[in-house]
Amino acid sequence: MNLQRPRLGMPDDKTDPHEANEDQARTADPSKAEPANASPDPGAELGTDLDALLAENTEMRDRLLRTMADMENLRRRTEREKTDTARYAISNFARDVLTVGDNLKRTMDHVPPEAAAEDPALKSFLEGVALTERELLNVLERHGVTRIEPLGARFDPNCHQAMYEVQNAEVPEGTVVDVMQAGYVIGDRCLRPALVAVAKGGAKPAKPQASDGGGAARRKAANDDFPGGKQSDQEEDD
Repeated sequence: MNLQRPRLGMPDDKTDPHEANEDQARTADPSKAEPANASPDPGAELGTDLDALLAENTEMRDRLLRTMADMENLRRRTEREKTDTARYAISNFARDVLTVGDNLKRTMDHVPPEAAAEDPALKSFLEGVALTERELLNVLERHGVTRIEPLGARFDPNCHQAMYEVQNAEVPEGTVVDVMQAGYVIGDRCLRPALVAVAKGGAKPAKPQASDGGGAARRKAANDDFPGGKQSDQEEDD
């Protein structure tokens, strides 16, 4: 009887020993392992986000500064308009009231002085008219309306209106030598120009020196009254 000894066969493993050793080496040393799906560098992503945030912060800061500057200009413009409204809103009314004062003046000038001296009643009447005129001018002055005294001054087209010229070599050319109707200003603006006569034929007037900023502000023309007149953007932001 034949008894067969069991064969001690080798395991059915066809793996190359060299490849197995390399796999074991990679497992032991992670630095040599090749990652299948390498993730992006967190430091690079953080740097990109930081640059974006800095750029956005700079843009928002510029917008904030521009908005603050616009609001400051708006505040100044509003304050200036409020002041102009309070100062010049009565311009049209005051100009009409001046007509009443002119009529009172004409009434007094129409009566001869000798007639008033002979008639006590007429004299008392003229005194009452003169008192009324003075009170009217005082009321206007309390509201910023003042009379122009152009006689003997140099002609100013902003607040004088020349009616005719007078040949006069005794005064410089362009000097006001007669006033037909008084002029008035309100604040720094001409409310009504004075009607004047201007001398000619005299010496040429000296050229005015450049203002150093310490003199009085030049009056604006009569047609620049509130609310029609509007200041330029450069004058509102000064």
